[in-house]
Amino acid sequence: MKIRVNGEEKKIELDQENALLSTALQNMGYKPNTIVVELNNLIINSMKWQKVKLKDGDNLEIVSIVGGG
Repeated sequence: MKIRVNGEEKKIELDQENALLSTALQNMGYKPNTIVVELNNLIINSMKWQKVKLKDGDNLEIVSIVGGG
């Protein structure tokens, strides 16, 4: 499956049946509690990541949260 992640095309190994956003993020090495995800211009609540299925050509924007003072 080919998707765009932060403007860069990536090929990820997920079958269409189990192409969950949560699985894709885990496979790419992202930690769920440190990111915000936008899928096709919509911010996806992290509680819904296990229900949202990706499809070929989807566009993900992933922003890391950085703490500081």
